[in-house]
Amino acid sequence: MATMNISLTDELKAWVEEQVASGRYGNASEYVRELIRGQQDRDQRLAFQQRVIDEAIASGVSERSPAEIRAAVLKRWRAEQKTDAE
Repeated sequence: MATMNISLTDELKAWVEEQVASGRYGNASEYVRELIRGQQDRDQRLAFQQRVIDEAIASGVSERSPAEIRAAVLKRWRAEQKTDAE
């Protein structure tokens, strides 16, 4: 595992230490790794949403109902998540 040093303000350092002291994390590195993973997940969701929106705009008017479109998008999202996990 690689090592990276970061600088934090006193307030941010105290926040990280509080999170570790809560017992949810074993150390500051675990907390920071979880924050990074969360941001990665958000970025993936946002990129997916933007792709779907761009494709929808390019495809024009749909004959499907909003519920049908939503179901199709959710199915596609789940399929992409399953593929990424493999």
